[in-house]
Amino acid sequence: MEHEARSARQLWVEEERGRRRMPDPVRNAAVRAVMLTSVTLIQAVVAFLCTVAGAWLAFPVTITAVVSTVVATWSVVDVWITRQVWRQRNGVVSEPSSTARPSLRNRHDRSRGDAAPLSEAV
Repeated sequence: MEHEARSARQLWVEEERGRRRMPDPVRNAAVRAVMLTSVTLIQAVVAFLCTVAGAWLAFPVTITAVVSTVVATWSVVDVWITRQVWRQRNGVVSEPSSTARPSLRNRHDRSRGDAAPLSEAV
């Protein structure tokens, strides 16, 4: 009986994921980039096949494939830019390292605390 209860509890075991989920703006940019890149690849294949077949559609499709290549390249760069912007706005942990110098305000407060006020000195 105990074995059945234990195996029932182990039916669903959570496994740790290797990577965290991408932030929404970055994921949206990545989906756009994949869609544009796939359309560009399809256009390139169509342009190649039209050129081989000698179809009149070869030239317009080639021109649109070149333009799509530029757009797809920009969309891939946009993923990188969006990721960097998101990290700068949301992902930066603002903690000084152990080698960081103390801030000027902290040094000024410490030096002020070391000097005794004139009323106590008398």
